[in-house]
Amino acid sequence: MGEHGYRVVRNDAGQYSIWPADQDVPVGWADVGWTGPKDECLAHIDQVWTDLRPAGVVARMNG
Repeated sequence: MGEHGYRVVRNDAGQYSIWPADQDVPVGWADVGWTGPKDECLAHIDQVWTDLRPAGVVARMNG
């Protein structure tokens, strides 16, 4: 992988992951606009994904 080997992706449940930048994003996931080396992408996820509960669980708990 090059300098921008990965991209950060997010699904409808609000879960984050990384995906190779040179491959199409899988169905059910969306590119969040962050690309870079694997360690930087994972660090970005650590910063933005502070509530690990799926979005549906959060919605039910918040009424």
